[in-house]
Amino acid sequence: MRLRKAIARTYMRFSSWTFVHEPLPEQAMVIGAPHTSNWDAIFMAVAFWSIDRPFCFFVKDSVVKVPLFGSFVKKIGGIGIDRTRSTGLVETITHAAREAANRGETFTIVLTPKGTRSPRPYWKSGFYRIARGANLPVQLGFIDRTTRTFGWTHSIHLSGDMRKDMDVIRTFYSDKVGVHPEKVSTPRLRGEENE
Repeated sequence: MRLRKAIARTYMRFSSWTFVHEPLPEQAMVIGAPHTSNWDAIFMAVAFWSIDRPFCFFVKDSVVKVPLFGSFVKKIGGIGIDRTRSTGLVETITHAAREAANRGETFTIVLTPKGTRSPRPYWKSGFYRIARGANLPVQLGFIDRTTRTFGWTHSIHLSGDMRKDMDVIRTFYSDKVGVHPEKVSTPRLRGEENE
């Protein structure tokens, strides 16, 4: 971890972007938005390395199968997922979070609910189901090109009222501009339409 921290601190010393954050709970989910660039992942990795906080994140299964690079991605917390079929991922992560809590360890999962860098009408609801199932607070992570800041500054406990919770999330992200503004999407879940 010392090498990662040194890399992160060096990067931030010379970067024109600023890391802004609040202390994280011992068990947390950090969501990242607006997700519009591969730089988003770099910013988040740098952020967690700088505070010596282990984390895990999802990537396409094909990424972890790439020789050498795939091993690196897994070593820094990447979990490969096959997006073409249901794999019980929500239940797996929920169980891992509960087990870490029982052992008194920190657990942090980082998700980009939009699921892609391209615009889309809805976010994927997995983050919502995982946070509710594992009773994880959702820390609102961000990239903001306007202020050239990245990090996390607000935490919410999801109430189960999806529309109300998403209204809070939409308000938080309403003034955040991604690296590629044309790819930004409004945070919205399909399930809100049924409430």
